Amino acid sequence: MKLLDQLISERAEISAMQTALVNRAADEVRDLTEEEDKNLADFQDRASSLDRRIEDLRKMQEATLKADAMRAEVRALNAENPTEEPATGQAVVKEEPLTYRQDNQHDVSFVKDFIDSVVSKDVAATERIQRHQQEMVVNRDGSTANYAGLVVPQYLTDLAAPLARAGRPFADQCRNLPLPDSGMTLNISRVTTGSTAAIQASENAAVSETDIDDTLLTSNISTIASGQQLSRQAMERGTGIDALVTSDMASAMSTTLDNQLINGSGSSGQLLGISQVTGINAVTYNDASPTAAEFYSKLLDAVQQINSGIYRPADLLVMHPRRLAWLQSSSDGNSRPLVVPVANVPQNAMGTGPVAGYGNTGTQIAGIPVVTDANIRTNLGAGTEDAVYVVSRNDMLLFEDGEMMMRMDETAGLNLTLTLVMYQYCGFVPGRYPKAISAITGTGLIAPTF
Repeated sequence: MKLLDQLISERAEISAMQTALVNRAADEVRDLTEEEDKNLADFQDRASSLDRRIEDLRKMQEATLKADAMRAEVRALNAENPTEEPATGQAVVKEEPLTYRQDNQHDVSFVKDFIDSVVSKDVAATERIQRHQQEMVVNRDGSTANYAGLVVPQYLTDLAAPLARAGRPFADQCRNLPLPDSGMTLNISRVTTGSTAAIQASENAAVSETDIDDTLLTSNISTIASGQQLSRQAMERGTGIDALVTSDMASAMSTTLDNQLINGSGSSGQLLGISQVTGINAVTYNDASPTAAEFYSKLLDAVQQINSGIYRPADLLVMHPRRLAWLQSSSDGNSRPLVVPVANVPQNAMGTGPVAGYGNTGTQIAGIPVVTDANIRTNLGAGTEDAVYVVSRNDMLLFEDGEMMMRMDETAGLNLTLTLVMYQYCGFVPGRYPKAISAITGTGLIAPTF
């Protein structure tokens, strides 16, 4: 509400300046000068931008008010009947199983029902799809109703994990927040000038006072999508199509999202990844004969720069699986491993944790959890280098719908071909505090040898 009021006020000021500029030329009975023309065009560009943002915020405000009204109505109904007892002989269903779940996937197929409800107008399939969608509305407090697609059952998207893709190890460690109900941009306030404080010289003397100021950090909401064309024969005669198609599409989307959070350029519809944020802490480790012991000092430098830059602890290390394996394979002068797979820490260890693992490995180095992520590039620098990222995960803001949606946008009826599209909206804001990210790069991180 406060941001909306500010934008409306700024829009009114621009309108006043446009009017004053034109009126001044009219009073002087002349045409606008070239500079005045340019100023008027600049005012119009800024006004158009503000109009779009004001409209987005008004839609968000309207959606929020509707959701609040629905919740208030439900609370009122519950308050009217707090202890209502069923009449004699009346059955009351307190909890009903979901329509689509893993233990009944051989009896009903989400994907087949979805297609039959659209193409064949199958009544039973349509009823099951409608019941499923209503279940998702109840579970998600109504937000699913804002989308034209269908929510994919959770057990199907969970099957994506075992497939041979890099997945989303880093994304699962970020601070997860819900997306706004509408709009395609995220607007986050970032304080640029803070308050000041000082000792009061004497009673009634002036106290320290500095006006707080902020800037608007704007990030686009991106769409990640995957499509498949299926034959009617595969859908009607195949077995396990739900698990095969849905899990593979979900796996591809999850991997793409995670890759974007690390490597995204922030342009052409992409998210802005941590490696592309301007102003992050850059630690260079150049070494023709790299060792884990030398790397350790660079790691601590990356950690202290976060501590010194944002006054909060670094709490996550993100590295390629080969980099962790290299650290775990390293030993001291007495052939003792520097990262040991035991719980009790020996005197010379720089880290502990299991040797095998991917994603949230259970390993800690310098007391900080390690996540391995194969979406980290291995072709940096001279062509074989990777990077190690140290972050404060609370400042890695990932906005997601919560579920993936599915649509059937086209059918090629004469070919008996069905087109399925799965998609998800998401936004990522890693640059609120650039100093919450440290990147270690250099020739010391070339492809390791074992």
